[in-house]
Amino acid sequence: MSLIATPETFRLREVFTISRGSRTEAKVLTVWLSRGGVTGWGECVPYARYGESLESVTAQIEGLPEGVTREALQRLLPPGAARNAVDCALWDHAAKAAGRRVWQLAGLAEPVPQTTAYTLSLDSPENMRAAAARNAQRPILKIKLGTPDDMARIEAVRAGAPKPTIIVDANEGWSAEVYADLAPHLLRLGVAMVEQPLPAGKDDMLAEIARPLPVCADESCHDRATLAPLKGKYDLVNIKLDKTGGLTEALALRDAARAAGFGVMVGSMVGTSLAMAPAVLVAQGALYTDLDGPLLLAEDRANPLHYEAGQVYPPEVALWG
Repeated sequence: MSLIATPETFRLREVFTISRGSRTEAKVLTVWLSRGGVTGWGECVPYARYGESLESVTAQIEGLPEGVTREALQRLLPPGAARNAVDCALWDHAAKAAGRRVWQLAGLAEPVPQTTAYTLSLDSPENMRAAAARNAQRPILKIKLGTPDDMARIEAVRAGAPKPTIIVDANEGWSAEVYADLAPHLLRLGVAMVEQPLPAGKDDMLAEIARPLPVCADESCHDRATLAPLKGKYDLVNIKLDKTGGLTEALALRDAARAAGFGVMVGSMVGTSLAMAPAVLVAQGALYTDLDGPLLLAEDRANPLHYEAGQVYPPEVALWG
């Protein structure tokens, strides 16, 4: 078996900003797994918030034993970017070797297009209003927030886009006091859901207040092991393959979350169509899908995912799976 991990960079259409910083490019790690004359591939986005870098994730992958299986991989690597890329490459390899699709191997129904959110980067109220107006035809807009001065931004986006469903993502950027002040205004402006308003580990306040506005765990939820402590604090969980460590655990987390009474959102880091492709399988039937990464790029993979009328379509076999 050959396992190769290569860093790659894809330019963004414009600067992308969240509460933790800005970027102009997506830095990803692409993994090729070859065995028996068949090659599968996968992609991950190492994330500094979780102590990851391109170098650390590459070292994890290069330390795997020869002939690693998908089952063994779950034990050998923790949830995170490294396991994600290899897990998805193993699924892709298995599908190509069998001449079938991944959804068939996983015992899933044939996937269909899903309505996806489109993300507006954190910016000045004026710029966010203009961005909202340019995308007012989209069914769902996701607003990046996370500062003490977000009220004007929320008002501006709603003014620029009166019709779309709006969800907001604070990326752990608010304090309990700021969120308590903003929550009534989010409801007034018709915001449908708020994602990770408080820092992970400092979110106990969410269990003590009424939540007429549904709250989604992102940084607080990684895999099934992190699910139980979220009960009573969150209404939904955001499943990202770079957090779960691949498609295998993402599917298991989805089922466990639903069984525990949580709504499901499926998101991703800013990556290419290769990273989104397996996530489309997880997103089937989710309350919210946020797989717009390729729409934020100035360049993408060959045979990219198809986006049309606010929907993301399942991958063609030429891309993945």
